[in-house]
Order: sequence, then C-alpha cells, then structure tokens
Amino acid sequence: MNNLKKLTVIIVTYNTAEKIILDCLQSIQKDIKVLIVENSNNFLHERIVKSRFPNTEIYCTGENLGYGGGNNYGLQKAGGDYALIINPDIICDKDLFSNISEVINETNDFSIIGCQYLHDRVFMPAGFFKKSKNEEFRQNFLNNNLDILSEVEWVTGCSMLLNLKKFKHKKIFDENFFLYFEEVDLCKSLINKGEKIYTSKKLKIHHLGFKSSFEESSEEKININILREWHWMWSSFYFYKKNYNYFVALRKMSGKFIKSIIKIFYYFITFQKVKKKKYLYRFLGILNAMIGRPSFFRLKDK
Repeated sequence: MNNLKKLTVIIVTYNTAEKIILDCLQSIQKDIKVLIVENSNNFLHERIVKSRFPNTEIYCTGENLGYGGGNNYGLQKAGGDYALIINPDIICDKDLFSNISEVINETNDFSIIGCQYLHDRVFMPAGFFKKSKNEEFRQNFLNNNLDILSEVEWVTGCSMLLNLKKFKHKKIFDENFFLYFEEVDLCKSLINKGEKIYTSKKLKIHHLGFKSSFEESSEEKININILREWHWMWSSFYFYKKNYNYFVALRKMSGKFIKSIIKIFYYFITFQKVKKKKYLYRFLGILNAMIGRPSFFRLKDK
C-alpha cells in the first residue's frame, strides 16, 4: 500500500535563508506534496522554489503566527491522512520517505511518530514526562537499545509524522504558544487521552539547528536570542500552568526567576550589556506569564 500519496509535508518558514530552504526541499522525495507556510506577507524565494520544486505549494499567512499557528494554517490546507511537519533547517535522510511508508503500514494506532537525528546524540529526540522514566529512556537511546519503534510520551517538533485520522480538527496546536513547547503540549494532551506516541529509528533527519529564520549578522543573532529567551521562559511557565496548575508553574520557575534578577544586577554593575539583556528578557518572559499576559513579545516590539 502506497501511503505516500496520502502524505503532505508541511514546512513553516519566516524569512528563511535561500540555501536553507532549498537544501531542505532537495532532500524531499519529488512526488510528495509539500506545503510551505511563510509566516509573513512575502515568501522571498517563491520563483526559484516553484521552478525547481513543482510539487510545492506556497502560502503566506500575512503575519507571524509562530510555530503552532503556522502549522495549524498548513494543516488546514493539507489533504490526505498523514502530515510530516519539518522545520526548514531539516535535511531528510535518503530513506526517510520509503521508511515512512513502511512504518505506517506496520503501525496503524499512532497519533504521532517522531523522527530521530542522523548525527546528533546530545539532544534527545523523544522522552517521558516523569524524570526517572525519562532517564531510563535516555540511557537506552544513548546505548542504542531502543526498538525500531518505541512508545514515548513526547517528541521534538522539528520533525514529526502526524496521523490526521486521529484528530477531529486540524487546528491541533495551542496558539497561545508562539515559540517553544507547542509540540510537547500537544503530546501531553494526547497522552492524557490515551493516544499513542512513538519515536522510530527508521525515520532519520539531519537538523542544522537554529538556522531557519535568520542570517548570521551579529546584531540579528542577538535579537533572535532575546526573542528565544523571552519565549522559552514564557512558554515554560504557561506549559506547567496549563498542564498541572499555577502553583506547580511557580515552583518550577521560581529558581529561574530569582536567578534572572540576580544576574541582571550583576551584569549591570559589571557593564556586560549583552548578558544583562539576556537575563532581563528571561525575567520579563516569566513575569508576563506569571501575571497572565499572552505571549505578545516580537522583535518588532523591541
């Protein structure tokens, strides 16, 4: 059975560098339907992409919807039973799509199957919410003791296969998140419903990491890092508050909150502006989550 005819690849971009997106598209099997969702008014590389990759459709959202909102937008446009969500800084393994077809044929009860990294053994591609169980999984992963298909509780969102037949609606991500924790929150909600999430040794990708949305100018890198610090803190607090309760979120994040205050003061008196700025935006991310403000911070608001 050829499940690949029912598969759509969704790539959310935001001013992504030309080489990054072209390398990603080049690694995708040419008869697979691809949707690019550009989180702005204009996809800069539309002409070259359409000329080289006729299997690709391009949509511009008109605003930056973030990871979850952008993928929700793409899922509304996707047809078929399955969607592979990948970041633009992903290179697909040469056997990824044939292996996807095999895995789907072998496993029909999944909601999500996460891919694994070709080269990276530092960052975990999947895991569990309970610390002890997560550490056991980590050791099995590092020692290459996992099964071809291993049941887990969360997977990373840079590359994951969705079984759309398991979802009543295609707006599956919580759009209160703008950056970080969207996929973990989705996995948590699925686990709470008794749905199945897996990671597969057959599904391999190469993740360049932190290269999907900006060039290499030092000023832009600093600005992007500020955005990340704010949203990592905001999203962390919101995740714990939503999935546990407000007091669990306070307990989990209080140490980082206090540390940020101390670091702001220290880097202020030692005239280290960049580091002071980093912890200032960490502090602001947590503070805004604590008082219930939405994830409003964007670079244009600086």
